[in-house]
Amino acid sequence: MGQLTVLALRGVIGALLAGSVFVQVVLLWLLVAGSADPDAALAHVRTPVFVIVVLGALAAETVLVCVWRLVTMVRRGTVFSLGAFRYVHVVIGAFVATALLVFTLGVLLAPGEAVAPGIVLLLGGVGVAVLGVALVVLVLRMLLAQAVARDIEAARMRAELAEVI
Repeated sequence: MGQLTVLALRGVIGALLAGSVFVQVVLLWLLVAGSADPDAALAHVRTPVFVIVVLGALAAETVLVCVWRLVTMVRRGTVFSLGAFRYVHVVIGAFVATALLVFTLGVLLAPGEAVAPGIVLLLGGVGVAVLGVALVVLVLRMLLAQAVARDIEAARMRAELAEVI
């Protein structure tokens, strides 16, 4: 991976992290400032919705940090090692947790007439899509496992060849 690509990706990740932290701070401020005059139809779900959004932002930040670490491993040439699996597992877990948060949000908003049924259905679709991303990352993890196994095998064969020579 080229140095310019690494710098560009780190710039994007840094901007996304800063934006995520900003959104969390603004949402917490809105929760505290707006609690005096809640909308009657959605007052009972206001706090849980804010908590779900903040937890979702934390999951996104976790994915970004893990991608940063994986990019660092790619740059160093150590991505085909057992240490990379730790970050991939965390990414898979973060996507699954995000899907559960989206499904929970749909369940919270489903009862009553305050939110249209289409919105709840859309949240269900988003949850399924996020689970799909987790499955794609799981497939990529399997590819990483194959690459690591081949790298270990190649190192063993090089060591045997060095002994013969």
